[in-house]
Amino acid sequence: MIAVDTNILVYAHRTDSEWHEPARSRMRELTEGRVRLGLPWPCIHEFIAVATHPKIYDPPSSMAEAIDQVDAWLESPVAELLAETGAHWTVLKNQLLAGRLRGPTVHDARVAALCIAHGVTELWTADRDFGRFPGLAARNPLLR
Repeated sequence: MIAVDTNILVYAHRTDSEWHEPARSRMRELTEGRVRLGLPWPCIHEFIAVATHPKIYDPPSSMAEAIDQVDAWLESPVAELLAETGAHWTVLKNQLLAGRLRGPTVHDARVAALCIAHGVTELWTADRDFGRFPGLAARNPLLR
């Protein structure tokens, strides 16, 4: 399974992003492909918050546009939402301690823990901070 981080989702959605075309193309490959696509819940929440934020985008995406985008990704037969399991705390605690994390990187640890618990083989992200999580391969699919 390949999971996708917030930044790739935002770039794929926002036509005004300099990374829009490659991100949209990579997302199309995933949604139309055979490899399972994991969408971590925290990334969906963050995608909606970022895409609709008027201080980030002018104009921002409307809530309806952001929701329609998530619905479109979820229509793919290979897509699934990644939520916390009963083992979440154990996995998250290990990631927090191994990465010596604090502050905003705790969010990244949550995403990493979800991916690890769901057997994600690769996380697609433009955020280099994900390289600090043992047991999770992170790759920027925009840099081929």
